[in-house]
Amino acid sequence: MIISMRLHATKEEIDHVCERIAEFGYKVHSIVGEERVVIGVVGMGDVTACLESLEAAPGVESAVRISAPYKFVSREFRKERSAIRLNGLEIGGDEFVVMAGPCSVESEKQIMATAEAVAAAGARVLRGGAFKPRTSPYDFQGLEAEGLKLLRKAKQATGLAIVTEVMSDRDVDLVAEYADCMQVGARNMQNFSLLKLLGACRRPVLLKRGMSSTIKELLMSAEYIVAHGNPNVILCERGIRTFETATRNTCDISAVPVLNELTHLPVILDPSHAAGKRSLIPALARAGVAVGADGLIVEVHPWPEKAISDGAQSLTLAGFQTMMRQLDPYLRLWKTARAAETALAREAVAV
Repeated sequence: MIISMRLHATKEEIDHVCERIAEFGYKVHSIVGEERVVIGVVGMGDVTACLESLEAAPGVESAVRISAPYKFVSREFRKERSAIRLNGLEIGGDEFVVMAGPCSVESEKQIMATAEAVAAAGARVLRGGAFKPRTSPYDFQGLEAEGLKLLRKAKQATGLAIVTEVMSDRDVDLVAEYADCMQVGARNMQNFSLLKLLGACRRPVLLKRGMSSTIKELLMSAEYIVAHGNPNVILCERGIRTFETATRNTCDISAVPVLNELTHLPVILDPSHAAGKRSLIPALARAGVAVGADGLIVEVHPWPEKAISDGAQSLTLAGFQTMMRQLDPYLRLWKTARAAETALAREAVAV
């Protein structure tokens, strides 16, 4: 359920509503907002009786049952966009954020060269895999803890935030020690034990859509993290598996505006894994900006022909710089549209 309090409801009124919620056997999951407070409620009980009682309580504007199976990530729970704070950035706010870096951290020379180049070109977050999920058990699995240390060194040199993948629940604490954002890859989107632990971790989580997962399934996975205490989730559309073979995956570009309608969480696009081809990435990146994504995550390598993994879909340093220049006119339009949307949202909250 969602309980919306009246504008400037008093603390006593909010506390009274929380007490009534507990009396009906429900739990207050979260309270958001300052001037206009919204209370999220979970549990099992007599929904109708609870709603009727709460609607009559002082300070309550409305009490409604959330129809979506994903309760706390839905637009029903929160009308305005959520902005996730990440190393001084806000993803989902008024800035389009580009994350860039290699598929795998391979060496200090490689990750430092990449970090310095993408930072100079305008990226705000460095991506790089220390732990790598590979289809073949004989492929490079990542530098693991040593890779995390190299990512930290790159952050210290450039100021870039770090996003890196966590593959197992046993690695959550280790990765959280080094990463600003914990990435859940496509293969782990429904690793529910991992999602629960990330809910307790409180680090921002970048959740990638599974290669054969529906949008609803992606949102339900995000709900696992939020329901277990961590509201800081960023969704990532990275392409889905279809019958098409011309690209590595099929870029479901429509998923971005669909998710923007269904959830308040930020949505970014991964054109690298969607395309699998270096030549296609700039066009898909521009499309991501145009359809309202909050950012991009792009694979970049100083020497793609020598890359241990994903060299074919990694932009060169010069190629990334060119792509960022090409995005400029699209980003100007994006900022205009976002400013207008933000103004309308503030007006709606004030009414």
